Amino acid sequence: MKVLLNDGLEEEGVRIFEERGIETDTRKRNPKELIEDIGEFDALIVRSATKVTREVIEAGARGKLKIVGRAGVGYDNIDVEAASEYGIIVKTAPYGNTNAVAELTICLMLAVSRNVPQAHQLLKNGVWIKERFKGTELSHKTLGILGCGRIGQRVAEIARRGFDMEVVGYDLRPYTGSGIIKFMSKDEVLSIADYVSIHTGGTEVIIGERELRLMKPTAYLINTSRGANVDEEALYRALKERKIAGAALDVYADEPKAEGAEFWNKLMELDNVIFTSHLGALTIEAQRETSIEIARVVAGYLLGGDFTNSVNAGETIEMEERPVYTLFIHHRDVPGVFAKIDKVLADNNINIRANYSRQIGKSGYAISVYLLHNPVSPEIIKTLKGIENVCNVRT
Repeated sequence: MKVLLNDGLEEEGVRIFEERGIETDTRKRNPKELIEDIGEFDALIVRSATKVTREVIEAGARGKLKIVGRAGVGYDNIDVEAASEYGIIVKTAPYGNTNAVAELTICLMLAVSRNVPQAHQLLKNGVWIKERFKGTELSHKTLGILGCGRIGQRVAEIARRGFDMEVVGYDLRPYTGSGIIKFMSKDEVLSIADYVSIHTGGTEVIIGERELRLMKPTAYLINTSRGANVDEEALYRALKERKIAGAALDVYADEPKAEGAEFWNKLMELDNVIFTSHLGALTIEAQRETSIEIARVVAGYLLGGDFTNSVNAGETIEMEERPVYTLFIHHRDVPGVFAKIDKVLADNNINIRANYSRQIGKSGYAISVYLLHNPVSPEIIKTLKGIENVCNVRT
């Protein structure tokens, strides 16, 4: 098997593939070359630079491509709909960068509160300014988190335990977590928070004109999630008119595609906003952990059919939210048994959702557990027990 690492991968991740006998190719392909070559590979792993378009997916599906992995949490650069149409699994590595993004979020909160970048720039230019940069402390303030998944919960933990902040949050999904976050409506979070931090992902606008009007004039907005989550025109007006105190941004609606490229954003005109260049996951530790994670889950699918971290297929049967019925079959571990079992079930219009089988002991027998979409009648069990090499059947 071969994997194309089109945006590179840390050596720890490459080593995981090599240890499992999977060949890796790290030569960067441009879009045209990627379409030409992708059919030769069983898997494609990218970061944010490579766009996995419908054309790439279609070309891969005509060849050997089985899975696309994103070495990170977001997958906006992958056409997941096309991948699903062509039976190609898409996986992410959502855990490796959790702490890195959370730490940057806290860093930006401190920097915007204490005017660190502004003071730094003036001193670099030989100008000593002090009184203008009187700041505010995080301690005992209220942090509002929009999106309380892994990163949001880690930010809450640091803020609460490190700065004694009150933490309130909003999420579409119910979370129990550690009890640090007090959950409430989105509007309530916005109206009471001194800092609003976005951790939702996706491409929807989370903070627009209406939301900015709800925030306190002393509040700060932090975005380390996705540029599309904030209406930048509305944010520009709110900052210019001092409707909120400031903003700290790591992501933007329009980001340069190449290192060293020119960057421009209307918000640069304002002195109450600070910027970083999408540094959230860019730490030595996060890059290493993310590489290890994506290598493991991609290899797990190629070699064992493991759906962990899939975004277009349920990781578990339970996630599909359809009832299943278990059937336990003890049989000799010889060719032909599965085909005969499957035929009995198919003849009775019973759909097999999954089949897990393991050898039991060392005497040449196995236990197979079938997950079915229909219950099995006593008559069908009797028929199954009559199959040659089947020892017993239980429900």
